[in-house]
Amino acid sequence: MAGKMNKKLVLENGTEYFGFGFGADVDSAVCEIVFNTSMVGYQEVISDPTYAGAAVVMTYPLIGNYGITDEDYEAKTPSAGALIVREYNDFPSNFRYTKTLSEYLEENGIPGIYGMDTRALTRAIRDGGTCKCMVTDADTPTEKALEIINGTELCKNLVASVTCAKRWYARTANAKYSVVVIDCGVKLSTVRTLNAMGCNVTMLPATATAKDVEMMQPDGVLISQGPGNPEDAAYVAELVRELRGKYPMFGIGLGCELIAIAYGAKTSKMKFGHHGCNHPVKNLATGKMETVAQNYGYAIDEASLAGTGLIATYKDIIDGDVAGIACKEDKVFAVMYDPNTTSGPDHRENLYEEFIALMKEGK
Repeated sequence: MAGKMNKKLVLENGTEYFGFGFGADVDSAVCEIVFNTSMVGYQEVISDPTYAGAAVVMTYPLIGNYGITDEDYEAKTPSAGALIVREYNDFPSNFRYTKTLSEYLEENGIPGIYGMDTRALTRAIRDGGTCKCMVTDADTPTEKALEIINGTELCKNLVASVTCAKRWYARTANAKYSVVVIDCGVKLSTVRTLNAMGCNVTMLPATATAKDVEMMQPDGVLISQGPGNPEDAAYVAELVRELRGKYPMFGIGLGCELIAIAYGAKTSKMKFGHHGCNHPVKNLATGKMETVAQNYGYAIDEASLAGTGLIATYKDIIDGDVAGIACKEDKVFAVMYDPNTTSGPDHRENLYEEFIALMKEGK
């Protein structure tokens, strides 16, 4: 790494990490810092709407080496606040790539910083928990950066910043089912999987009403993944409350938390959340273990499930958090993880198949 470090990351406790800038040459907005333990998939991470307003630390040290490809976006426009990596490669080796990661970040106004000790930074987040931060020029006075950080309140309704403005459609040939997706920050891979499994998809904004859903006459409803505190999107939980029992319903990530709230369960903020593609969960019905991708910062209080009609269906092996819930009577189920990235030859699409089986039964 030649030259003088020209950027720094400032945490709200005053700790600074110096490095080199890439991507957009701008100060980041004040973000919440999180770390992701995935070894690959940085494009999917940075374009995932669930990272809206977050500064993402990649724990894998080499990032950028296969560039950016047009087929792998999780959203058309990324909404992350900043990207923090140990080593950045600006010369991709990949016949599919269309631009470098730095070019992609620059196009979308997202600053990146590399060259710092991301191991030390990750340990600091694990020990102290997530906190506010910003990426700025190396010569910005610490006092000025802290004044900005302490004077800025993080966005409370991130779902509103990533949901679609109006309904849109994703059609497929020879469709057998019609699915309404409540877009709280849906990933395009979720839509592609539904299409591949014979579902026409209608995307509705997170502010949609029960009447909006009923007008579409769907066979099933999916409450999508998304960013932020589920309590800030209580209007989606109210929609779930109105629709439960009327349609088969599937929730993912934030959608799982919102379903839990709709039934009367509680959620709470985690110290540093679960962000990565190597989290082990246990299927409580079969006893089988699966390795899954998780991306959330709020957990469902298991004790609060009592008396709601919901049961826990999956648990995280590491910390025992609830990773899945269901109400068989209402044909409602949800998971905290991404079903598109579940490992194993028999598990990639099992939850989508369960959703389709419920829709088939309803027909």
